[in-house]
Amino acid sequence: MSNFHRARNVNTGDITNINANNYHHYDGRSRNAVEKLREHIAAGAMHDSAERCDAPKCHPETRVAVQDELVNWIEHGDEEEEPKRIVWVTGPAGGGKTAIMGSTAETCQKKGLLACGFFFSSFTGSTNRRFKRCLVPTLAYQLVQNKALRDVGERILSCVEHDPAIFEKQVEVQFDQLLLQPSRDGRKDTVWPKVIFIDGLDECQAEEYGDTPRSPQDAARANEADQTEILHALLKAANDPSFPFRIIIASRPEPAIQSFFTDIAPQTTRKIFLDDKYNPNADMLLFLNSKFKSIHRQYQLPASWPSDNVKQTLVENASGQFIYVAVAMRFIEGSSAPPQELLDQVMALRRQDDSANPFAPLDALYTHILNSSPKPLLAARWLSLIFRTNYLENLDSDKKLSARFIQHFLETSPGEASYVLKGLNSLVFIPPTDDHTSSYTLFHKSLTDFLEDPSRCGSLYVDSRYELYHTRYLQIWKNKGPAMPLSQLEREIFLHQFMEHFLPVMEWSPFFPSLEQTFDSYDVAWWVRSQDESFKHPNCLNPTQHAVNVNYLFSRVHKTCSWYRRCRPVCRYIRTEMLKELEKLEWKIPGRLHLLRLKFRQLDLATETGIWPP
Repeated sequence: MSNFHRARNVNTGDITNINANNYHHYDGRSRNAVEKLREHIAAGAMHDSAERCDAPKCHPETRVAVQDELVNWIEHGDEEEEPKRIVWVTGPAGGGKTAIMGSTAETCQKKGLLACGFFFSSFTGSTNRRFKRCLVPTLAYQLVQNKALRDVGERILSCVEHDPAIFEKQVEVQFDQLLLQPSRDGRKDTVWPKVIFIDGLDECQAEEYGDTPRSPQDAARANEADQTEILHALLKAANDPSFPFRIIIASRPEPAIQSFFTDIAPQTTRKIFLDDKYNPNADMLLFLNSKFKSIHRQYQLPASWPSDNVKQTLVENASGQFIYVAVAMRFIEGSSAPPQELLDQVMALRRQDDSANPFAPLDALYTHILNSSPKPLLAARWLSLIFRTNYLENLDSDKKLSARFIQHFLETSPGEASYVLKGLNSLVFIPPTDDHTSSYTLFHKSLTDFLEDPSRCGSLYVDSRYELYHTRYLQIWKNKGPAMPLSQLEREIFLHQFMEHFLPVMEWSPFFPSLEQTFDSYDVAWWVRSQDESFKHPNCLNPTQHAVNVNYLFSRVHKTCSWYRRCRPVCRYIRTEMLKELEKLEWKIPGRLHLLRLKFRQLDLATETGIWPP
């Protein structure tokens, strides 16, 4: 939203920026730098963002020992015999790392200790929370907004003003120019905050550039390279005597991260491994007592329900993983059956033969919940497509696609989404049917870990999730729209987002020859007429967008063709059918000479096609 929204008596020569209870006044020159910086941040990655309002937090009176240890290190770490500048909080999946980081960050903010933070997430929230490109700008933006660091903020904005391309440089260069140098040169006559939080580093993913998708092995190596690049930048800052902040990093003990802290940064790093030392069983028991008390009130059950033995069994099954008791309680709190019946179902689950596998109870719980769907395998396919791939993402925005769009995309009959995902509310946030904007949200990444490992999920393993995406895309085109009837507004939004996903279908369709061979059975003319009708509709929100969609299809269908060979059959078919229909609708279309030029060009700008409405 504009800074001038509903403002009065505003002098455009300067600007007052208000954020997170801090307030700064910038002159006109700095204003442009603030806006430029704001364009490159991941606002949802800040610890107190609206996007993280439902993020895991430590239940009251739980994980007190580890939180106290972190805060004590932040406040008094310099007094230790061998002071460390970095703390690495690690442990297996489901151990409560993000909850601890979020709760500790809140405590530090109240004490004036928090400088800034970034909470990575590869499975929930805005997509820019998973990439390194937003890390340093987001940290810098928070320093700019901190009223105790006014001098540092001005130096950061000066850097942005003098080098607007700083955001395109390597992480270490950004860290040096936007964080290290401004902090080094800043005034020290005020009380500064002391700590930077980096959570979920193992969820940082490498962005894909170019048209060819990476193999899983290449993607894993690229992710590790980006994570290691971030760690090197953080280590360089931590080792600089003039850098005033301590750094807390939380992640799973993935090999590349483990190797970095063990081999490269052992002298700088203090490791906190979330094991029995921090008495997680006692904390989980507190959590269970609180949740069961809530159920007592709701269902008027006796305070003695359930027995202490039942609670202790749940704690033992968790094997130190908070995620197990969290999922179990969400399931028991559900409305699919009375609480006792749901509790009995959880208690009836048995470990697999591999008793050495600490994930066995969690795997059994995930399997049981997924099997409660009327169509378990289809539910697993949907969840795999939504959360294990980046296919169903908003390609022109960092926001996720709405659940409403995904429902329209995946359903083969009206209401199928509610039927397939029935009973899965303990695993996934499912927006109500009248919510057309919210997205599906996974409660914990451990579910995708489960679905990705055939040895854990067994018959629910889905290896062909990509085929589902391509099949549904082409089926919608063939059926002239989704299964659910759409209003004019929904139709306009759906057509635009549907069109954005055409290029991935084209780029990867060579892997599915049968799909490409059936392209000539699809009614391209219908699609062109749909865009034309939306363009001309009096209530259309953005007519120009539909003209762009037509141009986009015309240019992108040619993108995978070679300039020195005859165009692929699908390209020839779609372009020919489009030109026929556009001519009938009296759109401006390119002449033969222009078409010949287009054949030898890979257009990045769809406006160069020469196609425009009348």
